[in-house]
Amino acid sequence: MIFDSHAHLDFSDFDHDRLALIAAMKAAGIGGAIIPGVSREHWSKQKAIAHQLQLPFTLGIHPWYCPQTLVDCDLSLAALKTELTTANDSLLVGIGECGLDKPKAELAQDNPAHVSWNRQYRVLEGQLALAETLNLPLILHSVKTHNELLGMLKQHSLPRGGVIHAFNGSYEIATAYLDLGFKLGIGGLLLNKNAKKLRDVVGKLPLDALLVETDSPSMTPSILSEKRNTPLTLVQIIAELANLQKNTNVLISEHLQQNLMQLFEL
Repeated sequence: MIFDSHAHLDFSDFDHDRLALIAAMKAAGIGGAIIPGVSREHWSKQKAIAHQLQLPFTLGIHPWYCPQTLVDCDLSLAALKTELTTANDSLLVGIGECGLDKPKAELAQDNPAHVSWNRQYRVLEGQLALAETLNLPLILHSVKTHNELLGMLKQHSLPRGGVIHAFNGSYEIATAYLDLGFKLGIGGLLLNKNAKKLRDVVGKLPLDALLVETDSPSMTPSILSEKRNTPLTLVQIIAELANLQKNTNVLISEHLQQNLMQLFEL
C-alpha cells in the first residue's frame, strides 16, 4: 500500500471525519501518511493523532509559523531539540516541515505580522544543524528560494538527506538537490496540464528521485471539485506519474513506496 509522504492529518480540517478518511484511504490502497510538524504549538495534538492512527510523523518549525522574535525562535529550536533527543518514539522519523518562503518574507517588509527573512533563516539553520547532529532526514519547504536553500544545504553534512516538498523547479534545480542526496516530493500540481515545466521534469527524472504527496488539506488540484485536499488524491497523482514515466501504476506505486521506506527507515 502506498503512503502519502506529506499530509497534515492533524489539522482541524480533519477533526470531523479523520477515522472515516483513514478507512477510505485503506480501501483505495493508501496505507497512511507521514504527518509533518509545523510549530511548537501544534506538536502536542500532532503527536497524539499520529499515535492514535499509528502513523509516522516528523517535528519541525514551518517558515510560516516562525515565532515573532529571534529570542522566541531560539526557544522553539531548543524545545525542538529536547523533543527530538528525548522522545524515544518509533513513530518519530525526521525533522520538518521547515524551510524558506520568499513571498512571506517580502510581505514582512510592510507587515510585521508576516515572517521576516531573518527569522526564517535562523529557524531553518537551527533545524539543519539538528538534522546533521542527530542524523535525521528533513522535509523541506521552498517557495522561490531554491538557490538560497541549496546554498544552505551545502554548508551541512546531511547523510540522511530528505525530501524537497511540493517540488516545482527546473530539471537543473532538481538534479542539484539529487546530487545532495535529496528526493523530490511530487504532488497535485502534476495534474494541472498547464504545469508543463513540472510535467516535463517528472518525465525525465529517475524514479529513485521521487516521492508522492498531497500536502492535505492544502494544495487541492484545480481539477477537483472539493475544496479540501486529502490523501485520496494520490490515486490520480500516481496514475499521472505512470503516464509521464511510461510505466504501470503498480510499478510506480511499488517504487515510490520503496523510496519512502528507505528515506525514513519505515
